[in-house]
Amino acid sequence: MTETIGARIKKIRLRKGLSLTELAESAEVAKSYLSNVERGIQNNPSIQFVEKIASTLDVTKNALLFDESKEQELDPEWAALVHEAMSSGVSKRQFKEFLEFQRWKKDQDSKNI
Repeated sequence: MTETIGARIKKIRLRKGLSLTELAESAEVAKSYLSNVERGIQNNPSIQFVEKIASTLDVTKNALLFDESKEQELDPEWAALVHEAMSSGVSKRQFKEFLEFQRWKKDQDSKNI
């Protein structure tokens, strides 16, 4: 059975540690309406509702509309490394250059095998 939009919202909300009230208030939507969506009573929420919920949960609209549970989430260790790089003053450009160098190095290593 395909997961409903309400089930996806509830799963993400709980994973982020938010109560129904907290999400409704943060997204500026009616708590009763959000509850109805999560429980499958309302199966066709407006795009404005979906946008508000997605933005508040920091996910894409597609993550709510479609079963994209296979989307790779950022591992907490990776998130910590990114935050460490940011706080130490590494720019996006420098980070991209580092990644490009690592790809080049890996490619060179594989050619030398």
